[in-house]
Formats: sequence, structure tokens, C-alpha cells
Amino acid sequence: MSASTSSRDGAAATLSPSQRRYLRGLCHSLHPVIMLGAKGLTDAVIKELKLALDRHELVKIKLSGADKDERRAQIAELTQATGAELVQEIGHTASVFLRNEDEPKLALPR
Repeated sequence: MSASTSSRDGAAATLSPSQRRYLRGLCHSLHPVIMLGAKGLTDAVIKELKLALDRHELVKIKLSGADKDERRAQIAELTQATGAELVQEIGHTASVFLRNEDEPKLALPR
């Protein structure tokens, strides 16, 4: 897979360690935009996450899973459905990134 592969096709280009570190630093000041409730992961949540990623590129998500395995499964499904990459997971919160190819919002280090 080449670095020029479009991340919109679900084949996201992998972030370098320095890019991931930079994005983790930006995550600290973010508030969760997506919150999974009692219904868990629904099509509406995935649609809303896609819109948020398109607008912001870097999105923080509050997870509803009671145990770690359930939360990891939610993250895996969210990243697979949107083509986003997991930046970090801390407790019940995860941050994901997806580059907006048409209008990039964040300048990533190389």
C-alpha cells in the first residue's frame, strides 16, 4: 500500500510515530464530540463520527463499554467503519484521526 492511498476508501495511511505524538498532544485540549450511550454503536453514531472527522479531522470519543475488551471492540468497529486511525485510548476515551483530503485542517509533521 502506498502512502498516497486515499484514507476515504477505508485504507488509511499509517501515521508515523512523530505524527501520532503530535496528535496526542492536540488531544489533551479536546472535549469528546461523540458519546456512545446505552444503545452503543449505531449507524447514526457512525454517520455523526464521519461528519465530525470531515469537519475536524481529530475527534475525541467517549466510550460506553463496561470492560476494556468491549471498548476495544467499539473502537475497532468505529475505525473500520470510518477509515480513521486510533491516535490514543485512555480509559473510556479514545481519539481518532482521519485526514480530510479536500480541505486539510491540521498540518502534520513529517
